[in-house]
Amino acid sequence: MKTTFLALFVSLIALTTACAQSPRVTAEGKNVSVAYGQPSKKGRVLFGKEGSESLEKYDKIWRTGANKSTEITFKKDGMFAGKSVKAGTYSLFTIPGEKEWSIILNSVLEQSGAYDYEKNKGKDVLKVTVPAKKYPTSEEKLTFMVKDNSVDFQWDKEGFSVPVKF
Repeated sequence: MKTTFLALFVSLIALTTACAQSPRVTAEGKNVSVAYGQPSKKGRVLFGKEGSESLEKYDKIWRTGANKSTEITFKKDGMFAGKSVKAGTYSLFTIPGEKEWSIILNSVLEQSGAYDYEKNKGKDVLKVTVPAKKYPTSEEKLTFMVKDNSVDFQWDKEGFSVPVKF
């Protein structure tokens, strides 16, 4: 009886944890890939000013996805928003804004969201700023699109595009 109860309890915990996680997906391009947790909008207001009921606040560091930090891999040396970036894998964080977004590449992988960013920000490899992009249609799921000349992000009607060159 105790064994059955324990097995049921462990199974319930495992199922609850699995269901709470957003799926991890990868956007692939010729020279860049982005692996990220992909949450859904689910009727929520996603971005807004401090004090609003938005999920993410403007001008605050964000892991740009769900669960562990988003990771971006450059298969060879290149340019990211006009700045040199070495081949390798980096954690990707953003600071959303109404008019512009800051995109940060950090060398510490597998970070637990943005919670550990403050202690790891000394390991930032690069920070760039790009204009905020307003899309005409809404995207329910947080989505990265990797193209030959850009890495684009959209969730709902907001996002950004970072030019890349190899």
